[in-house]
Amino acid sequence: MKRGFKPSTSYRIKNADARIAPAQPVWHKGVFLRVSASLPLILFVAVLLRIGFAWDYARQNSRHALAVLPFLQESGNIAASLAGGHGFSSPFRIDTGPTAWMPPVYPWLLSEIFRVFGVRTYDSFLAAVALNILCSAFTCIPIYFTGRRIGGLGVASIATWLWAFFPNAILNTFESMWEASLAALLAAIILWATLAIEKSERWRDWSAYGLLWGVTLLTNATLVALLPLLLGWLVYRHRKLSAGTAKGILAKPALALGVALLCCLPWTIRNYYVFHRIVPLRSTLGLQLWIGNNENPQEAWKEELHPIFNSAERAHYIAMGEIEYMHEKQRDAIEFILKHPGRDVRQFVSRFIATWSGGTPTPIQDFIRTPGLWFRGVLIFNFFVAVGAATGIVVLWKQRSAYLFPIAVFPVVFPWAYYLTLVVPRYRLPVDPTVMLLTAVALKAISSRPANNSSSVGSS
Repeated sequence: MKRGFKPSTSYRIKNADARIAPAQPVWHKGVFLRVSASLPLILFVAVLLRIGFAWDYARQNSRHALAVLPFLQESGNIAASLAGGHGFSSPFRIDTGPTAWMPPVYPWLLSEIFRVFGVRTYDSFLAAVALNILCSAFTCIPIYFTGRRIGGLGVASIATWLWAFFPNAILNTFESMWEASLAALLAAIILWATLAIEKSERWRDWSAYGLLWGVTLLTNATLVALLPLLLGWLVYRHRKLSAGTAKGILAKPALALGVALLCCLPWTIRNYYVFHRIVPLRSTLGLQLWIGNNENPQEAWKEELHPIFNSAERAHYIAMGEIEYMHEKQRDAIEFILKHPGRDVRQFVSRFIATWSGGTPTPIQDFIRTPGLWFRGVLIFNFFVAVGAATGIVVLWKQRSAYLFPIAVFPVVFPWAYYLTLVVPRYRLPVDPTVMLLTAVALKAISSRPANNSSSVGSS
C-alpha cells in the first residue's frame, strides 16, 4: 500500500466484517442452548443413565442375591414385618418387637412393594429400584425450576445436568434400599416451594407447604433441622415484602408449622402408646452417636458394633428394650465425648472430609491407591461439587442474593448431624440437589466474567 493511501470506507467496513464474522451461523448457538436447556431431554438422560447402571449391576449379580441382600438392612426388615402383618417392628431380621428405628414412609412403601411382588423377591428388587430411579430422576424438576428462579435458564440447565450425571445419585438407586432418593426429591421440592411461597397470600399454599414438610419429616427425620430456619426466613421475607401486621405476617408460617406437626402427630402418638415415651420421629440418635464416639479407635463406620451385626449388642438391645438401649448409648457417647475432646476434634475433621469426598476420610490416599477409573471419577466429581458449592455461596453473598440463606442452610446446617455421629455416603444425598444448584451458580459466574470484562473494555 502506498504511503498516504487511505482505503475507502466500504473497504474498511468489508474487511472489519470479515475479521469479526462468526465461524458458524448465530442460530446454531441458539438451537444448541435451547436443546441443552430442555428439561425433558435432561430427564430422559437421567432416567437412561440410572437404568443403564442398574441393569449392569443386576447383570453382574445373581437374582437370588439381589432378591435378598438389598433388603437385609433395617428398612427392608421393617417392611417385611409390615407386609407379614406384624406391624412396624423387628429391624434386625428376627422378632424384636415394635420399633421407632426410622420414620414410617419409606418402610411402608417397601412393604407395599412386598405385598404386590413378594417379600424379598427379584421382582421386588426391580420394583424398589424403579421407585428409586423415578425419585432420583424426577428430582431434576424442582432443581430446574429453582435454578431458573435464582439464576435464570443457565443455572437451571447446568444444575440439572450435574444432577443427571451425579454418581452418588445414580449409585444410590440400586445399591441400597433406603429412603435417600425419595428424601432428595422431597428436599429439592421443599427448597423450590420455600422460594416460591415467599410472596403468597393464599392460605391453601401455606397449608400445602406444611403438608409437604410433614411428609418429608416422616421420610427423613434429619431434615427437621432446616424447618425452623426456612420458616424463619419466610417470616423475614414476608415481613419485608408486605405491609401487614406482625400477627398477620406470622399467621401463615404458623399455619404451615401447625400442619407439619399435625402430620407427625399420629406417628408420635403411636410411639407413645407402644413405648410410653415421647418419640417424635425416630429413636436411633443415641446409637448413632455411640457408634461414632466410643473407645474403638476406628473412625469409619463400625459395623461390628451395630446390633444388626453384633449378636451381643442385639441381645442387649432386646433385653433392655429399644428406648432404654438408645438412652444408654447416648449417655455412653456423651461421656466419651467429654473425656476425649482432642479425639473428638480429629473425628469431626475426618467426618467432614468423608461427607464431602463421597464417603472416605482419606480421599487423596484412596485416589492414589485405588486404580479403578470409576472410583477416581466419583472422588473427583464429589470434590468438584464440594468446591463448587462453597464458591456458589460466596457468589450469592457477593451478589446480595435474597435466596442466599435458604439455599446455603442445606449444605451448611444439615450435615452437622453426621459430623457429630457417623458418615455413610447416602446420608448427604438430601442436600445434594442444592449442592448442584450452588455449583451451577459458581460455574455461571465464572463463565460470564470474561464476557463482562470484555464488554466493559469495549464500552470504555
